[in-house]
Parts: sequence; C-alpha cells; structure tokens
Amino acid sequence: MTTAVEELDLVAIVREYFRRVDAGSPTLLELFAEDAQFYFPKFGIGQGRDSLLTVLTRLGDVMASVEHDTSSYLFIRSGNRLAVEGTTRGVLKNGETWEAGKTPTGRFCNIYEFRGDLITRLHVYLDPDYTGQDESSFLWGREGRRW
Repeated sequence: MTTAVEELDLVAIVREYFRRVDAGSPTLLELFAEDAQFYFPKFGIGQGRDSLLTVLTRLGDVMASVEHDTSSYLFIRSGNRLAVEGTTRGVLKNGETWEAGKTPTGRFCNIYEFRGDLITRLHVYLDPDYTGQDESSFLWGREGRRW
C-alpha cells in the first residue's frame, strides 16, 4: 500500500522550483510551507518564507540570471525527502559569468523535505563564490583541474 506522500511526484515539484527560480517568479514561495526551514551557505539557517525571501532578494541584487538544466540532474528520493545534485550557469550583474564544467563553481546539491506537496525544508550546498574570486580557497591551485 502506498501513502499519499509516496504518490506525489516530488521530482516534478522540484523541477518547478528550479523553473520558478530561473524565471525570478514571485510565485516561488507558494511551493514552501509557511514554517519552512532554509539553509544557504554564508547565510545560515532561516525559518519561514521571509527567511527564504531574504536570501533570494540578496541573490537577486547580484545575479542578472541563473539557469538550471534539470535534464541532467541526479534525483535521489527517500520517503518525503529528495536529494538533487546538479549544475548551474549564470551571469552576475557586473557581467561576470559562471558555468559548471567550465568554471570552478556551478555545482550544487540540495536536500528537500516535504509535507504533502509543500517544501518544508531546503538546504542548499554550493560554493557561493560564483566567479572564483576567493583565490585563497584554491588550496590545490587552478591549473590542471576539471570543473
């Protein structure tokens, strides 16, 4: 016997999340429960939609565009949780670009948790140094590396 959460297409909900992020859609927050927990590097853990909005607003201040091509993403589901490994590319408002596979950044892993069809927890794991400006963090150098 399957439960209601097992019948939900969590991958479709997460693909919609990425579609709305890329479009800068004001309806993005509708995918989240009011009390959702959110983690983003260098922001920390926040609670509620307002916390997520704070992160998105600040990212919008520096990003001109971002693109998630979910066709190549790895989705791993366990009950009401979904892990997603993927890549991004984008442009900052200062004109600098990044693209996973070509630049040091752009790879990420997100962990989602759901209550019904709403996201109740999203932890984002990535390097927020989108254009690789933090030279001191390249402990092994840049030469000879595949990104």
